[in-house]
Amino acid sequence: LTEDRLECTFALNHMAYFVITEGLRERLLASAPARIVSTASAAHQGAKLDFDDLQLAKGFGPMKAYGRSKLCNILFTRELARRLHSMGVTACLHPGFVATRFGDQSGGVISRFVGLAKLFAIPPEKGAETIIYLASSPKIVATTGRYFYKCGPITPSYAARDDRAALLLWERSSALQRS
Repeated sequence: LTEDRLECTFALNHMAYFVITEGLRERLLASAPARIVSTASAAHQGAKLDFDDLQLAKGFGPMKAYGRSKLCNILFTRELARRLHSMGVTACLHPGFVATRFGDQSGGVISRFVGLAKLFAIPPEKGAETIIYLASSPKIVATTGRYFYKCGPITPSYAARDDRAALLLWERSSALQRS
């Protein structure tokens, strides 16, 4: 847990986006059209949020925490697009399996698995293509709140399309930010 009693993966992968975006909201609105691009992941597939246990106190697992945090990224993007619909583009993306240093320090079986899997990973430059596209392409100025992969919109999981969950996550995140 962080010093704020948040599960670390949730704090870094979701709450950091939420707090920074909320902190920049007035500037973003003043400089519209602006773009907010968040990195999500296909790891959200199969993830489910338990709003009574956002911090995973009832059963932590590193992959479970990661998948849930990436589901949060997509739900955050949906709700942000709804709230800032006139501001500009809000999007999130799956960059693909990118050869980064992610997992290198995990130790044991995880480090060995990640090292082997990286043989099939794409280079960082390739992984950045969709991020750059979303941040700069004039082709998406009318598209907001979507999830992208390989520079095109794709349909995320059913859980990631739940607008009620997106709103509830926003409300809980806002309460956590205030506490």
